[in-house]
Amino acid sequence: MQKYIYLYILLCSDKTYYTGVTNNLEKRLKQHQDGINKESYTHSRLPVELVYHELFTDFNLAFDWETKIKKWSRAKKEALINGNYDLLPKLSKKKFK
Repeated sequence: MQKYIYLYILLCSDKTYYTGVTNNLEKRLKQHQDGINKESYTHSRLPVELVYHELFTDFNLAFDWETKIKKWSRAKKEALINGNYDLLPKLSKKKFK
């Protein structure tokens, strides 16, 4: 039986983004909304809204993407969320003076 892993991005009430991975998206979203973990990033930023998710069959690939996306700028995350994939390479380039 094939196992699936979800990469997801939440928009928090303070307008920040949280990126995570899970094997049960519905259950994980409920955990975030219920504030199960008082130490979590989202606990003090409720409610949260699912704004992006992607399905993977390889946990390592999903985890690698999560790690990369967490380092992205807000603009780059929003390009991904909005499906503006052509902007991603442009938003990756560092601006040197």
